[in-house]
Amino acid sequence: MSHHVAVIGAGPGGYAAAFYAADLGMKVTLIDNEKNPGGVCLYRGCIPSKALLHVAKLLEESKHAKEWGIEFGDAKVDIDKLRDYKNRVVEKLTSGTGQVSKFRKVNYIQGWASIVDAKTIKVKKGDATEEIVNVDSMILALGSLPTKIPSLSINSPRVLDSTGALDLPEIPKSMLVIGGGYIGLELGSVYAALGTKVSVVEMTPGLLPGADRDLVRFLAQRVEKTFEKVMVSTKVTSMKADDRSVTVNFEGEGAPKEAVYDYVLVSIGRRPNAKIDGLDRTKVKVDAKGFIETDGQRRTAEPTIFAIGDVAGEPMLAHKASHEARVAVEAIEGQKVVFEPAAIPAVVFTDPEIAWAGITEAEAEKQGLKVDVAKFPWPASGRAIAIDRVDGMTKLIIDPETERILGVGLAGSGAGELIAEGVVAIEMGMTASDLKLSIHPHPTLSETLMEAAEVFFGQATHVYKPKKKGA
Repeated sequence: MSHHVAVIGAGPGGYAAAFYAADLGMKVTLIDNEKNPGGVCLYRGCIPSKALLHVAKLLEESKHAKEWGIEFGDAKVDIDKLRDYKNRVVEKLTSGTGQVSKFRKVNYIQGWASIVDAKTIKVKKGDATEEIVNVDSMILALGSLPTKIPSLSINSPRVLDSTGALDLPEIPKSMLVIGGGYIGLELGSVYAALGTKVSVVEMTPGLLPGADRDLVRFLAQRVEKTFEKVMVSTKVTSMKADDRSVTVNFEGEGAPKEAVYDYVLVSIGRRPNAKIDGLDRTKVKVDAKGFIETDGQRRTAEPTIFAIGDVAGEPMLAHKASHEARVAVEAIEGQKVVFEPAAIPAVVFTDPEIAWAGITEAEAEKQGLKVDVAKFPWPASGRAIAIDRVDGMTKLIIDPETERILGVGLAGSGAGELIAEGVVAIEMGMTASDLKLSIHPHPTLSETLMEAAEVFFGQATHVYKPKKKGA
């Protein structure tokens, strides 16, 4: 009889685990409260937000076209059609995962799971019936939830989290985004493109805390132009909502004491969703931050239970969850495997995009690592000039002794697509010479990676920056 594995949670980690386990010949049960697999990413996160960001970029480019002698006039936005388009994207993908689940003969149960013991799950279905599932192993892919600030958690349809903002209730005249991280900036960019006067408030001194400042600079310059107001080193002290608006009080230099907005989007990060009923009946341990503790194979303190994705630790990224899924499944099968990537890419899908992989310059400095940083400015890129998007940069973080590439950072149009080459370079242990000698097509933005490697040697064709003698 084949090994029976149950996966609780059908996001990019959960359904990847279930499908791979089925491919390896296991008996698989996948449990989630949605109609089809997809999780937050497909239903209320990565996918719908990128659909709307695509529309936002089109709107911005249509305005920018005036610079090239092409004028379209003011765009007319049909919010209902736009919402339908976003919903169709979600429906197409989630119905697709549902079909793939059936092709693989995965037993998909729609309902709410609770743990009876280390090998037993109870599922409460929508029709109030219950099903008991007996398994050999289980994988917890429980995901995460938007972080809430108790003092700012007021019950009003005018105070949104990321899920509410993606539902596009209307195109408001004004909106405040609380939190200058990637979710807030992405959604704020969408509403700004649709015509909303968007303001953003961030507690730390700069937008996108954690990303290198020289990369963030390009986005910050754009946001200063497209947003109504950017308030850093500022916090919201209180909010009060009525039927028509939200009154917000601030504390910080350069911020108003009080301002009124049509809507407020609270986007201050996400927290792990480890609160599944019955977890305390197992040996599974949850740390102080709410993450389920796992080893390198993503096995918990309970030998039959594994945890992957957002609930198993930072970074909370869909692609990290999908790769952890494969490790957990292979560990269940008995393979000698461990999750130890050299680089997990991060992408902020604003315009311009910001992307990085491996060690950042800020992390290297914090760890006291001696590194060389080679930067190629996009104003020296023929492709960037041709598409009128010189607001970007490519940088390499290089070990000065071995010349190995330790990190890659990108800012600019399409940075999210380009970062994959950086991931491969880091994972393969490439040196700056390897990248320099790899012929890239011209004219493309991808060749900025090759030319950044040339900068390291002081031999860049399009940038005059000779290497210092003795360096």
